[in-house]
Amino acid sequence: MIDVENFQKAAGAFRGNTPFDHCVIDNFFPHEVAQQLESEFLEYNSPHYHTYDNAIEFKKQNKDWGLFPKTTYQAFYYLNSNQFLDLLSEVVGVKLYSDPGLHGGGWHIHKSGGKLNPHLDYSLHPKIGLARKINLIIYVSENLKPENGGTLGLYSGTTTAPEKLVTTVEPKFNRAVIFDTTQNSWHGLVDPVVGGDDVYRKSLTVYYLTDAAEGIDPRSRALFSPTDDQKNDATVLDLIKSRAI
Repeated sequence: MIDVENFQKAAGAFRGNTPFDHCVIDNFFPHEVAQQLESEFLEYNSPHYHTYDNAIEFKKQNKDWGLFPKTTYQAFYYLNSNQFLDLLSEVVGVKLYSDPGLHGGGWHIHKSGGKLNPHLDYSLHPKIGLARKINLIIYVSENLKPENGGTLGLYSGTTTAPEKLVTTVEPKFNRAVIFDTTQNSWHGLVDPVVGGDDVYRKSLTVYYLTDAAEGIDPRSRALFSPTDDQKNDATVLDLIKSRAI
């Protein structure tokens, strides 16, 4: 389903990248497959999406295999297969496990106004106890332009807060980004999605797990950071605290 040689070549940049291990892979799927994946997304106003709409995130998500059309189903099946896990484990250097339940993953979609504050992902999967290790995000909005925003930012930081924006990744059509979530890996949208009613930032998202190290942070939800204009907003700070529990 993917060009393995293209994957391996681009993934060679993964280890040792800054601010944490990551790589960008363009032309991830065959072009026609990526186009079909975009077309199979549910309409934005579908009641089947789970909506996140608050001061720190505005997006929709769906992980229901029963609603995935054929090509989408095949893509997620492949991305959770032993064949792909072996490829990805070789890149990362540790044994990875799939999460067929797509906890937190699946279809993600932002419209104009869509945002996502810098955050750390959960440490331990809340249902199976394995450690979150790798994020794979594949962007499939062919008409999304740089001026439409939605740029992914990767930040240096500590265990409690991001410090500096180091790298940005434009959500170009059929581009994948893979990154390690265990290295104080603060990430989020550096700018909101902007544009008309026909502008959407669509992505397929899969998270991969590994064996939990002794003494790992048991946090099973994301830890967000306020933006600069929210740092003195008590309501936002309370939301961030409650969101991480």
